[in-house]
Amino acid sequence: MGLVEGKVGIITGAASGIGAATARVLAQNGAKLVLTDLDDKAGTALAEEVGGTYLHHDVTEEAGWPAVIAAAEKYGRLDILVANAGIGIMGSALDMSLADWRRQMAINVDGVFLTVKYGIPAMRKFGHGGSVIMLSSVAGLRGSAGLAGYSATKGAVRLFAKSMALECAQARDGIRVNSVHPGIIATPIWDKIPVGQNQPIDPYKMAEATVPIGKAGEASEIADGILFLASDLSSHMTGSELVIDGGLTAGRIARLGA
Repeated sequence: MGLVEGKVGIITGAASGIGAATARVLAQNGAKLVLTDLDDKAGTALAEEVGGTYLHHDVTEEAGWPAVIAAAEKYGRLDILVANAGIGIMGSALDMSLADWRRQMAINVDGVFLTVKYGIPAMRKFGHGGSVIMLSSVAGLRGSAGLAGYSATKGAVRLFAKSMALECAQARDGIRVNSVHPGIIATPIWDKIPVGQNQPIDPYKMAEATVPIGKAGEASEIADGILFLASDLSSHMTGSELVIDGGLTAGRIARLGA
């Protein structure tokens, strides 16, 4: 049997990157899934691949959330919430428009808030406990020039996870809440963050220069961490931060030439 055999989960931002890798590994381990995204073509194809349900869904729109929860409830329970949808806007906060600040905050923070606002009551209704996994970032653990807005959102997610973990623990509802903090991971999000003369960032080159182990992570490596948190193997973990970053937040090492 798989690590999440018989469990039902919702993954936001599931059509690509970490969300898609998470859908694959959870499905391979026995979970039934509701996948949401704005990329209908990729989301529908992925749902067919993993045997799940796909819904077009903007995580910032509260009106769409009851339908997402209802889709999960058709499977008879709700055990896993993966709040993965997010965007990254690079540049100084001094140059960022208020519209971009609000858009990034809405997707990265409001979307996580709505995930738990609607998801946790559904988990409680079925009475099986559950695992809520919020995607933060190493940018939520430390500051970074040019990423102040993004860091603000991911830092908010980090502490929101801890506070919700304590609320659920106080309620004795069996629901655990943890955050995941990826480092430099090779996903399509980098293609959407132009720098310099409108050239996208190469995560492999960036990781080679900055990550202690010298390479970028893959989406599947983050998904494996999410699988662990979704499964009963992590039954004594709540309010924790799972950092998967190749040593990035541990410090720096000297790279000496041969």
